[in-house]
Amino acid sequence: MPYTYDDQNIFAKILRGEIPNATVLETEHSLAFRDIQPQAPVHVLVIPKGPYVCYDHFASEASDAEIVDFNRTISEVVKSEGLQEGGYRIISNAGEAGVQEVPHLHIHVLGGRVLGRMLQRAG
Repeated sequence: MPYTYDDQNIFAKILRGEIPNATVLETEHSLAFRDIQPQAPVHVLVIPKGPYVCYDHFASEASDAEIVDFNRTISEVVKSEGLQEGGYRIISNAGEAGVQEVPHLHIHVLGGRVLGRMLQRAG
């Protein structure tokens, strides 16, 4: 499925420096920053710098260097935020059914407390 990237989304604007952010970590291919509406004591978003809509788009079209950098950035965020001991959750929403609000791949790294079940069982 071909993806169309909207370069006016909020994360694209953050990457261009048009909107400020609370940077946690920046690498050649990725940016990690604090969520402005945190859902847990630790809530960091990790985004690739390339124009990828969702995870499958990224996984199929990103370079090996981008993929490695992105995953290592997530690992560094987990370490730097002290989440290895107590545990954490990573979430990426995709498309309408996945309730993706910003059409730029982003991983939520959440932790700092017990997070509860992610989804309820279907009835």
